[in-house]
This record gives sequence, C-alpha cells and structure tokens, in this order.
Amino acid sequence: MRTVIMAGGEISDWRAGSSYLHAADLIVAADGGAQHVLRMGFTPHVVIGDMDSLTQEQVAHLQQAGCRFLTYPTRKNETDAELALLYAVEQGADQIVILGASGGRIDHTLANVLLLTLPELKGVQVSLVDGQQEVLLIQGEGTIQGQVGDPVSLLPLAGDAEGITSSGLEYALDDDTLMFGRTRGVSNTLIAPTAHIRLRKGVLLCVHLGKGDHRRRQKRRR
Repeated sequence: MRTVIMAGGEISDWRAGSSYLHAADLIVAADGGAQHVLRMGFTPHVVIGDMDSLTQEQVAHLQQAGCRFLTYPTRKNETDAELALLYAVEQGADQIVILGASGGRIDHTLANVLLLTLPELKGVQVSLVDGQQEVLLIQGEGTIQGQVGDPVSLLPLAGDAEGITSSGLEYALDDDTLMFGRTRGVSNTLIAPTAHIRLRKGVLLCVHLGKGDHRRRQKRRR
C-alpha cells in the first residue's frame, strides 16, 4: 500500500508533492501537515497528533470531508510524525514517502530523518522527500535510481559502516569503511541510472539529489 505521510515542515516543491499525493492509497497528515494536503487540493484520510497546529475551522472542514482524527495529548513521548509513521505501518503500508519533514527547526528535521531507523519500519520501503532530494536508509544492500550526474551522499549512522561495495558511482567503494562522523561519503555522483550499494556491517543514510542537469557542476568536497 502506497502511503504518504505529510508532516508540517516546509514544502519546497508543491507540484512534486501533489504528484505523490495523487498516487497514494493512504494519506496520513501529522497534525499541521493537513494544511499542506489541503493546499495541494487533497484531503487526508487520517490526521494524527495533538491538533495544536489546526484551527477549529480547519478541523470542522476536514471532519465534514470525512477525514478521521486520532488525537493525542500534547505531553507525549512521540512526535506527531512518529505517530503517523507507526499508524501507517499498522495499516499495512509497504511503501511510505514522508513529505514536509524538513525546514525550520533543525531538531525537528534531524528527528524526522532519524525516524527512518525505527525498527518497526524493517521491510518497509521508506523515503523522506524534500523537493528533488530523497533520503533513505540502506542496511545490507540497496539501490539508488536517478540520472547520470546526480549527487549521492552516503553517511554512516550509529558507528562505522564496513564492507561497503558500490557500483554505478563515480567514487567507487570496494569493501571499504565509511567512518562515523567523517565526510568521505559526501557528494559522490551517479555514473549510471542505477547504483547498487552493499555493506557487511552498519547502516548508511543515503541522500540523493535528483535531476542530474545543473548539479554536475558541484564539487565533491567543500
């Protein structure tokens, strides 16, 4: 089941966001993310959170449109985005795209990125999308699809990532280690439409910047 989680952060590409919503079988809004869904001309199936970001008029409009509300107290251990992700998995989602998860407060952005490591998401295809940027987690093996020239960064999480072998990237890795906290994996480049990554140990956060036209001019190091 294709699911879109709409968080309440910034949207850098409204047209791309609308295309994801159009293809979704289930649209889950994390509280104020419902405003983004409405602006794109859609209605979320479910709104989850403490509802501190919606006006009474917006709530009434969504209720009239048949939207379901799952309300939680403001004082809780999970963010609204985490609750939305867990709900989607409980409903049987096997493909999840998270929109509106970045911008504004850096702690919120980092927390949303780290949600990709939730153990409940094992076996689920999950990516965080911000305009032309896609963030996903690679454990064991994974693929990156795009255009030749697209920048790709591989960042180890929770310690060193070991035994990494890649194909389809300009700076190839051959049973290499990317050390946690080091920047070696930043700004690699696709040299084929599909890159394959395998690793023996650890977790990689993959950031893929799509549309490989103008970014070919970017430097690998800053």
